[in-house]
Amino acid sequence: MALDIPTFFKRLGSAIVFSAVMMAGLLWNEWAFFMLTSLIMILCLREYFKLIFKIFPEVYADKWLPAAFMLISILMFSSLFLFLFGEGSVVLQKLFFITALILLSASLLKSMLQKNTALHSFLLGSGALFYISVTCGMFLYLRAVSLCIPLALILMIWMNDTMAYLVGSFIGKTPFSKISPKKTWEGTGGGVLLTLVGAAVWGYYSPYYKMMDWMALALCASIAGTLGDLFESKLKRMADVKDSGTMMPGHGGALDRFDSLLLATPFAFAYALVFMAPLPLHLF
Repeated sequence: MALDIPTFFKRLGSAIVFSAVMMAGLLWNEWAFFMLTSLIMILCLREYFKLIFKIFPEVYADKWLPAAFMLISILMFSSLFLFLFGEGSVVLQKLFFITALILLSASLLKSMLQKNTALHSFLLGSGALFYISVTCGMFLYLRAVSLCIPLALILMIWMNDTMAYLVGSFIGKTPFSKISPKKTWEGTGGGVLLTLVGAAVWGYYSPYYKMMDWMALALCASIAGTLGDLFESKLKRMADVKDSGTMMPGHGGALDRFDSLLLATPFAFAYALVFMAPLPLHLF
């Protein structure tokens, strides 16, 4: 697969703008991180439901589905943020959480009382909560543990994507999966290997955590991230669309851009929770 120069520079240009926005949201403060992650969650949910309506057109009649589950997600996410960062906001935090539970219960009750596709719709909406909303909550929790963990995870995913694209473009010959024909075993392996090398170098010089911790996160970013990309590609194939949206020229929509993060985060969250002790937040 030859390197497509115009496509590469188109992707590079939009990636630079996207990276600047992401770094501002990640590094500014907790509120900026909250706003950034909330935006990612809402955009991904919006595109997820668009794909679902194409895959399962029978549930399109349940127009309450996206609005209800987006509102539930926002309330739960806001409640988690206040729990982690909002000192003195206990009442508001509980109000958000209880309201979200009431809405979720009401959606389930609607599904139980209504025939046809309501239960199917509720299950698909619940899938959105676990696939996108809960993952964004885990990402927010990692920020409360240490800013360097979500920041490193994002950078490792970008490195894996870039290295896999470049290695696959120059030496890729063996198709990796029918779900994503452009991926090759050579590119995928090169992305994983170079991401591990980058994590090892960072871990060697970093005063935070051990080299093995960063390499473990690199495996989460590269392997689980690649699986996340394949899962989203499968959804697009089932919906018969090329991209989930048009947010970024050359990259597609929000779900295209964050598909790796949505699957890598739960694995990174589990590893960090068990093996990586929290750092004092005032260091960042």
